[in-house]
Amino acid sequence: MQDAAYHRRMSDPQKPVSIPAATVILARPGPGDVPEYLLVQRGENLAFAGGALVFPGGRVDAADIDIARNADLATGFAGLDDVDAAARVTCAREALEETGVLLTEGPHPDETALASARAALASGPDAAESASFAAMLAAMAHKVDAARFIPFARWEPPAAAAIVRRFDTRFYIADAGRSASAVITPDGFEAHALRWTTAAEAIADYEAGRAAMVFPTWCNMHRLAQYQSHATLFDQLAAKPAPYVQPAFETIDGEPWLTIPEGIDYPVTRDRVNNIRRE
Repeated sequence: MQDAAYHRRMSDPQKPVSIPAATVILARPGPGDVPEYLLVQRGENLAFAGGALVFPGGRVDAADIDIARNADLATGFAGLDDVDAAARVTCAREALEETGVLLTEGPHPDETALASARAALASGPDAAESASFAAMLAAMAHKVDAARFIPFARWEPPAAAAIVRRFDTRFYIADAGRSASAVITPDGFEAHALRWTTAAEAIADYEAGRAAMVFPTWCNMHRLAQYQSHATLFDQLAAKPAPYVQPAFETIDGEPWLTIPEGIDYPVTRDRVNNIRRE
C-alpha cells in the first residue's frame, strides 16, 4: 500500500540505508484551547540529538508488526501496510517508555503494574522492548488502536548529508487524552526532562537560545503553530495527506541553506546550514 515514489526510493541502489523510526506528537488543550505539545529533552550523553528537545519516539522494532497483526493486542490495523502499522505500535511503546503517557485502550490500569511494565521496557535490551510491551498489553487487557495515531509527516535526511545514524522517521499526532493530566515522568535515560509547550513558545525558546532542536523538530513546530485550536487540530490534519519530506542542500546568495519543498503545509521551508544542529 505504498505509493510509486516510495517504491522508486526504496529500489534506488544509490540511496543511503535509513533506519525505520517513529515519532509521536502528543497534544493536549492548553489555555484558550491552544494546543500544547509534550517535548522530551534528551539526555546530554546520547549519541543522537543529545540535549535537544524532541518528540517521543525511537526505532521501529522488527516485532512491532506482530503486535499490530494480533487481534488480541491491537485494533484498526487491517487496512494499513506493514511499515505504517508497525510504526504506530512503536509510537505507543515509546511514549510509555520515555514519558509514562499511556496511549492504549482498555480498563483503567493498576498504577503499580503499569510502573513495573514501564520499568521493564526501559531496563531490557532494545530487541526485547516489543516483547515486553506485548506482555504488558496482554496483562492489562489493553489494545493499541491504530486510529489514535494520525499520520503527520515522513522525514528522511538529505541524501548528501554526512550523518552517521540515518532515520527514516514517520511522525504521527495523537491526543494525549486521559494521560494528559496524569503524573508523567521522564525515563531518566533517553528522556532527561519533559515539557508541555505551545508551538509558539518552543520556537521562541529556540530563537532565544534557550532550547536546542534539530531541523525536523524546528520545521514541525512551525507547522504546528498554524493550528490554534485543539478542538479542530486532528480533523484538520487528518484531512491533509502526510507529506514526505527530504531536505536538500542549496546555495542561496552565496550561502549554504537546508531547504524543504514548498506547498506541503510547512510555512517555514529553509534555514542556514550554519544555524542547524545535525545530530
